[in-house]
Amino acid sequence: MSKRDEFFNHITEGNKTQGDFITLGSAMLDGETVTNAYVKIPLKTMNRHGLIAGATGTGKTKTLQVLAENLSDKGIPVLLMDIKGDLSGLAKPSPGHEKIDERHEKIGIPFDAKGFPIELMTLSEQNGVRLRATISEFGPVLLSRILELTDTQSGIVSVIFKYCDDNKLPLLDLKDFKKILHYCTQDGKAEFQEEYGRISTASTGAILRKLIEIEQQGGDLFFGEKSFEVEDLMRTTRDGKGYINIIRLTDIQDKPKLFSTFMLSLLAEIYETLPEQGDSEKPELVLFIDEAHLIFNEASKALLNQIESIVKLIRSKGVGIYFVTQNPTDVPEGVLSQLGLKVQHALRAFTAKDRKAIKLTAQNYPDTDYYDTAAILTALGTGEALVSALDEKGRPTPLAATMMRAPMSRMDILTDKELQVVIDDSKLALKYNDTIDRESAYEILNKKIEAAEAVKAKLDKEADSQKKTRTSSHRSTPQNPLIKVLTSATFIRSVFGIIKKVL
Repeated sequence: MSKRDEFFNHITEGNKTQGDFITLGSAMLDGETVTNAYVKIPLKTMNRHGLIAGATGTGKTKTLQVLAENLSDKGIPVLLMDIKGDLSGLAKPSPGHEKIDERHEKIGIPFDAKGFPIELMTLSEQNGVRLRATISEFGPVLLSRILELTDTQSGIVSVIFKYCDDNKLPLLDLKDFKKILHYCTQDGKAEFQEEYGRISTASTGAILRKLIEIEQQGGDLFFGEKSFEVEDLMRTTRDGKGYINIIRLTDIQDKPKLFSTFMLSLLAEIYETLPEQGDSEKPELVLFIDEAHLIFNEASKALLNQIESIVKLIRSKGVGIYFVTQNPTDVPEGVLSQLGLKVQHALRAFTAKDRKAIKLTAQNYPDTDYYDTAAILTALGTGEALVSALDEKGRPTPLAATMMRAPMSRMDILTDKELQVVIDDSKLALKYNDTIDRESAYEILNKKIEAAEAVKAKLDKEADSQKKTRTSSHRSTPQNPLIKVLTSATFIRSVFGIIKKVL
């Protein structure tokens, strides 16, 4: 048996599946594509998370696109973080190209151009379905971690949430939380101190500064109502295709605090909302986080621990998370160890640091007799990748340098007119794009302060009135009649007359 036939059998046997699967492409040997040596990902293991990595221009986004398309075709909803703004083309079919046909002929898969159902979403002022969450939904623990507060400051946040719960004060947006911070050390200081103990103005000032940092990155647009419901990410079309929800984040790259805040709140909300599922035949939802370093580079240790915990636990809810970044070292080891699928596009060795990173990356893949892993990492062409997945029993599939299939949808962005058509047709935009500003802590506390000030003004007015009455009363008190006689002019003249006669 030739080496090529032996390799074909090795890949085919290692990628056998009993359930449904996604085909990524066909394996390569010695730089040549082995037709029909399909590299597959069982749907059953798609909740085991994954990584798509590689240098700029090597095909990461196209791999993300291929996975999203095939998941949608299998009836699995997808959520994409579109940092670069180049994923909206999923809505339209690929125009095709002879090079795409050549690629698919080598792989052994016919090319089928088509578009997919998408929803365009936004955290900012971009057009799309508005994503929001309330302060109350975060809760004191998650909010404290996002704000990177000390234990003392976190304790104050917990007390504030308790006070708001006890007094039925909804915490919806940042102005609500800022108002209650001010109230607990100013107008409501005595009330707080009596029921919950003294609250330091220095601590509330520090919390306020952290809030302002998020506010300056656009948090005032994110916090509020109407809160986005996780169930609206899980929709399918009438013909059974999963919706691809694309969050437009092109203006968020310089706002890492807001991005990490949103991601952590979303993951926490998904975890809290979805029921336990265990191992099933396919995932309920798959998330792709592009430019994942934006989360990890700016995250505190507490935030990283929270993300790591959620990544470990959320797969039991039937949710898969896929991180897309340039270098695997961008992802913390605690998260990297949880990832079942690794799609590694080419890395570039320009510096000693790059070469060290490539060596470390190669060690994360299974041993193979067919490749020098470290060498092939720098030799892969555009649209080629090293793939290591898990089979249906959770075992690593054979490592394969893979000729990746091309996206079925457009590999380009929608025009402004096409974008507007998608937004205008969105049922979710009708549901979420009207801002609701119902009575909450800000308005209730303002009324409480105004009422207290009105009572104080009334009491002050009454006190002034009583004072004036006492003064006036003192001045108009009638004199004793004897004193009045003794001090009269007639009496004095009489006395002087008698004295004169005597003398």
